[in-house]
Amino acid sequence: MNAPRLAAVLWDMDGTLVDTEPYWMAAETPLIESFGGTWSHEQALGLVGLGLEDSARILQGTGVRMSTDAIIDHLTDDVMRQLSATGVPFRPGARELLAGLRDAGIKTGLVTMSMRRMAQTVVDLIDFDAFDVVVAGDDATRPKPFPDPYLQACEALGVTPDETVAIEDSPNGLRSAVASGASVIGVPLMVSLTGAGAHTLWDSLEGRTAADVAEFHAAHRARVHVPHPAEGAAR
Repeated sequence: MNAPRLAAVLWDMDGTLVDTEPYWMAAETPLIESFGGTWSHEQALGLVGLGLEDSARILQGTGVRMSTDAIIDHLTDDVMRQLSATGVPFRPGARELLAGLRDAGIKTGLVTMSMRRMAQTVVDLIDFDAFDVVVAGDDATRPKPFPDPYLQACEALGVTPDETVAIEDSPNGLRSAVASGASVIGVPLMVSLTGAGAHTLWDSLEGRTAADVAEFHAAHRARVHVPHPAEGAAR
């Protein structure tokens, strides 16, 4: 039995497919300040890759006197307004790689901790049929860094994790994807991914192709694939 072939590529959204992290930060700061709190850039970086419920609890700790659900709705609405005004802020090379994967017949999934209504807004603004499945924060049985979102995406696509590549920009996202059994590419944006478990780090998606992703997957699976005794060469 040979190592599995690439069947699907699973994308994180915020910070990986689209550069929306500044939008979240722009939504967080005035909300916190409206309750008399303060919010630094370093604190905002600490939320990158977290599930929205965890992020909301941290904001409550700064003095935001709103329920978890109300904070999530407020931030999501604010970011969606920014997206409606600016369009989809793709990260360099992301749109081209995503389109290339679709042209190559490779299944694609969006795996994000943003709410489904926001994820669907981003998907609807993309000018081609971009994803076979979307797993959002309100779909996940447990949030990243648990493997559940990636496992749910695999199940929905009818593939196994070892047939997939995941692309992530945050330590929490990387931990989730690695724990699922996918082959994982880290593409850092705002926070360092050193030591977070990515199987490879790419500085950018610019210039990357479906063939590059397939080559990475094949090389990684060959490294981790342990042949069954029946597969060994005859002595």
